[in-house]
Amino acid sequence: MRPLLGIDHAQITIPLGQEAEARDFYCDFLGLEELEKPESLKARGGFWLAVGELQVHVGAEEGVERRKTKAHVAYRVRDLPAWRKKLAARGMEALEGTPIPGCDRIEFRDPFGNRVEFIERASSL
Repeated sequence: MRPLLGIDHAQITIPLGQEAEARDFYCDFLGLEELEKPESLKARGGFWLAVGELQVHVGAEEGVERRKTKAHVAYRVRDLPAWRKKLAARGMEALEGTPIPGCDRIEFRDPFGNRVEFIERASSL
């Protein structure tokens, strides 16, 4: 029996009280679907997102130096050049990621300092 079956979710964090700004970025701008968070967890702040069959949980916490970490979520995308333009139109700087054979990729920081990667595999180009 394999001890680990897969990944259920990843979590990122935002500063306390900035859920509206985070929804603007993750739901409205990136187009991710918000999921209903269990009632027992709502008082903690944050919200949950669907990304394909997986989830990203956006938690709320203070005292985190988000810009100092390489930790990130990498989202698979189509039409990476269009995403570059969309990010630029929002005033966000997209940086070239270290090359990986068979992939095009960029990285940037979300409005809260979290590192984000967009990756497009050659099979989807």
